[in-house]
Amino acid sequence: MPDLSAFPITARWPARHPDRIQLYSWPTPNGVKVSIALEELGLPYEPHAVNIGKNETWNPEFLSLNPNGKIPAILDPAGPGGKPFALFESGAILMYLAEKTGRLIPADPAGRYETAQWLFFQMAALGPMFGQLGYFHKFAGREIEDKRPLNRYRDESKRLLGVLETRLTGRDWIMGADYTIADIAMLGWVRNLIGFYEARELVEYDALTHVPAWLERGLSRPAVQRGLEIPARE
Repeated sequence: MPDLSAFPITARWPARHPDRIQLYSWPTPNGVKVSIALEELGLPYEPHAVNIGKNETWNPEFLSLNPNGKIPAILDPAGPGGKPFALFESGAILMYLAEKTGRLIPADPAGRYETAQWLFFQMAALGPMFGQLGYFHKFAGREIEDKRPLNRYRDESKRLLGVLETRLTGRDWIMGADYTIADIAMLGWVRNLIGFYEARELVEYDALTHVPAWLERGLSRPAVQRGLEIPARE
């Protein structure tokens, strides 16, 4: 049985199954990327709810694994070389899991880089913009009288949806016929934008054709439905 005691995070969130991948997360668009990937891949894992509403990512144990203080993070007891391996940042985790299994990513080098390109598109553009739009449209930012920030993030979110719409023209998935980690990275964000953030009309979502069809295909996957609720909220 693997010994994970060298990792302080296991003192706060004990591993009942130390032979499984340990997932430290919360069901947000960033968090569910990894739970969806784990469900799609069928890898044994043990989820731990790190409640961001209670600022649990800022305790010393979590910071010992992820100094950036954000979910998600994983601890793989069978990492490279068979040794326990910790990793943070959702995009890096998706790449790691895909390469660990040889699934959800093209086998050819060009396809792998193209998939990474769209994964980074989510991490560097789509996710941050949608998150800021949510803040200014639904949360505390809506009280700010100056609407220029809201309008800036609205316009940029619409532009990014347009990029996604163009990419999906004639394609079922971001990479064409094959569902990959690029799709997993974006599904939760688009779902949140039009649902939880209540920005459907604001970004003129219903004027799109290919993005809604892609989202519906993604959300119909059983692994996606399971992953969206993992870890279970307390």
